Amino acid sequence: MTPYLVIALLVIPIAASFSALLTNHIVRLASRRLAALTIFCCASLVAYEITLSGEVVDIVLSGWQVPLGIRLHVDGLSALLLVMTGFIAACITFFAEAYFGKQAQRGRLAFFWPLWFLAWTALNGLFVSGDAFNLYVTLEIINLAAVAMVALPRTEEAVKAALGYLVIAFLGSLSYLFGVAILYTSLGTLDIQLLAHRAVADGPFILAAVLMLIGLMIKTALFPLHFWLPPAHASAPTPVSALLSGLVVTASAYMIVRFGFTVFAPLLTTPVTMLLGLLGALAVVWGSLHAFMQERVKMVIAYSTIAQLGYVFVVFPIVTINPDSVSLVWYGVLYFMVSHACAKAAAFLAAGTLKKALGHDSIAHIGGAAIHWPMVLMAFGLAGVNLIGLPPSGGFIGKWLMLQGAIKAGQWLIVATLIVGSLLAAAYIFRVLRVALRTPEGPPPQAQNIAPLAALALILAMAPLLLGVFSQFPFALLAVGSPFGGAP
Repeated sequence: MTPYLVIALLVIPIAASFSALLTNHIVRLASRRLAALTIFCCASLVAYEITLSGEVVDIVLSGWQVPLGIRLHVDGLSALLLVMTGFIAACITFFAEAYFGKQAQRGRLAFFWPLWFLAWTALNGLFVSGDAFNLYVTLEIINLAAVAMVALPRTEEAVKAALGYLVIAFLGSLSYLFGVAILYTSLGTLDIQLLAHRAVADGPFILAAVLMLIGLMIKTALFPLHFWLPPAHASAPTPVSALLSGLVVTASAYMIVRFGFTVFAPLLTTPVTMLLGLLGALAVVWGSLHAFMQERVKMVIAYSTIAQLGYVFVVFPIVTINPDSVSLVWYGVLYFMVSHACAKAAAFLAAGTLKKALGHDSIAHIGGAAIHWPMVLMAFGLAGVNLIGLPPSGGFIGKWLMLQGAIKAGQWLIVATLIVGSLLAAAYIFRVLRVALRTPEGPPPQAQNIAPLAALALILAMAPLLLGVFSQFPFALLAVGSPFGGAP
């Protein structure tokens, strides 16, 4: 049954996208709600069956065998990311309905729903793609849909951010595509498993790896290629901000991990891993410091994304310095990525709800928000618990495993970076909460009913806590087909 469920994860969202474009309001409303819940259920069933069987699922499309046919590859990591995407995107879907209201039925905002489900289709496709070119196609669809959604408000700020995002996404895609072309020319295939077997660290292979890595680093917004992210994430409508910080950057980070430990494993030498680790450490510190200095809540969260993604790279040196610690560290990184995606999406939903209630998200003027809208600030606070890495969140488990691996490898600079990053995260999270907890100066503004928005933000913010409490199930899933051995 698993192959049919995997196909359904691609067919249902694209059908919902066409439905949102071609049908009347009642059909659109019913189809998107049904699609959101069905996609999440299908992803959960895929994860359950893979955990139960302990086997990777490979599906060859078009009737041709690899390398001519298109192969879909679903291991434990892919399945977990499908569930993560299904849950986050379903929450954002219901949030967007309440957030946009009737505005999304007409005008330019009517294009939000087709673009939204198109991006969801591409995200699912990316996580199950088994070859380098289809990864490019799905990532490109995600980026183009995201750029269009960022520009939907048509304000000067949004249009500038969208244009900047478009240019940088194009440059990243071009770099990645050139690398893919060189790979195909030198190795004669684009299937990831075949590439991993044929990989030889010669000149063309190294050039391809450099181009592809630079392209993915741009899309992941790794320091110093991060400059496009804050304006794009902070200027977009709130549901789009949550999509970008929660899922889009996670997708490109996933591709780096997937390629790094399969196709490009022969190139993970000490100088390469040290460089990636240094860039990751700079991202953690630089992003955190700038998050602390921002005057808007959404900008704080946007810069926090730069900092948090740095953790994915900061532990790379352990790969070559102490291979015995690799399994521990990378299970921590993968678990951290999933927890961070949920927490960051929840933080943006909370910030957007606060902005809708107040008419702004200026930190200096949110005093009393915790009194007037406690559910919103609870959602933001719970998301902050994960970003800081406090127990019992999934962020704590991820950072704890990374910390253990770094200590075991004797990498005290990595240990220091992990600790400093958590302290800086606490500083910018508590800076927002401190102002919000002040005694209100007057009655709350006459706002729309934000209870549904706050409830959805809170539901999403609780996911990292559940990942912290019930970690044995995700770890059992991650172990299926893992190149890092059994779960810790």
